[in-house]
Amino acid sequence: MNTADSRRVAAALEALGYAAVPRAEQADVIVLNTCVVRQSAENKAIGRLTSLKGIKEKKPGMVINLMGCMVGIQGSTLLREQYPFVDVFSPPSDPVPLVEFLAGDARALQGNRRSDIDALLDEETAFHLPKSGEGKEVTAFLPAVLGCSHACSYCVIPLRRGREQSRPVADILADARRLASQGVKEITLLGQIIDRYGLDLAGKPSLSRLLREVHAVEGLERIRFLTSHPNWMNAELLDTVAELPRVMPHFELPIQAGDDEVLARMRRGYTVEKFMRIVEEIRARFENVSIATDLIIGFPGESDTQFERSVQVLEAMHPDMTHAARYSPRPGTASALNMADDVPPAEKLRRFRVVENLQERISGEINQGYLGRKTEVLFEGKSKKRWRGRTPTNKLVFAESDENLLGQVREVQITWTGPWSMIGAVA
Repeated sequence: MNTADSRRVAAALEALGYAAVPRAEQADVIVLNTCVVRQSAENKAIGRLTSLKGIKEKKPGMVINLMGCMVGIQGSTLLREQYPFVDVFSPPSDPVPLVEFLAGDARALQGNRRSDIDALLDEETAFHLPKSGEGKEVTAFLPAVLGCSHACSYCVIPLRRGREQSRPVADILADARRLASQGVKEITLLGQIIDRYGLDLAGKPSLSRLLREVHAVEGLERIRFLTSHPNWMNAELLDTVAELPRVMPHFELPIQAGDDEVLARMRRGYTVEKFMRIVEEIRARFENVSIATDLIIGFPGESDTQFERSVQVLEAMHPDMTHAARYSPRPGTASALNMADDVPPAEKLRRFRVVENLQERISGEINQGYLGRKTEVLFEGKSKKRWRGRTPTNKLVFAESDENLLGQVREVQITWTGPWSMIGAVA
């Protein structure tokens, strides 16, 4: 989501006459887009913001914009006191405060008429690549649902990004067409719980309907969506993925814990048994499919036995990827207010390593099944001398070729596999 927001801000700045520079010291405007979903992410943002203070002292005319979840939807009074050198504070997904600030600075207009600025602000809902990315960016993230209303006990997203808001189908389609016209071949529809798309809109258009509409956009080769939730994934969605050839058979389905008591404390709303039934249904429905999951390690009260149940569930689930994170309390959340963070850091790290090693083995076993097979790869760019791309199941593949493969979907025969990537020869 932050990647999509950052691209949107870059496009707005280009409309004001700005262009990207490689180093912060060279910039007239710096936008720091922040995440606070875990303490480590917030610490990183604070460290980077503090380092910008020295840059601005040497260049007082520089404009610094703090954006995203660190600002949140509640305002920035405390932040203004803590960071007086910051000029603009922007909530998540909202470039308007920065655009209005720059438009109000006569030095920043650079020949743009006020009517042009007003027109730019009227396109508040538009998501598209900055022009510098045209013809270079093959994939793009497209927000479909902003915010979240589910309120898991550990999650700060509802507090920082606000209640769930589905964007209208027409707006998403307009954005998808704009991205396709800029050379984008793959779009990933985003939502904290993407399966809930449309529940807050008139007529309640479903994610399945949205996928069918986006599938018809000319120029797109692939469509993905994330993140799903076990309580809202249904047979209609699975049927839609199976029926539409450009919707990729890859599911991001977080379990978060493999123990029912921990899941209840997390307020996830499902049991391990229900989750595993969905996994089994997906695997029965698709011959070639990938499933990624999320796991929170060291949640308050998680015992050794409960953690071992999570390990057993991962073994049974056999996910293509586990995004594991050590629990950190987030201010204002139910778990931070009502539960002691009682799993020691050293024990969290030990458990994290167990999951890390397990997933490396599982991913290696899954990828080994591709050895000698041919699979389609959408090539996204180059890494050193090799082209890189992804399979329909979201596997990273490298291949050497003298051709310009950017944006092409080509058949590749896999000649080497590892847990995190594969190498192949273009057919």
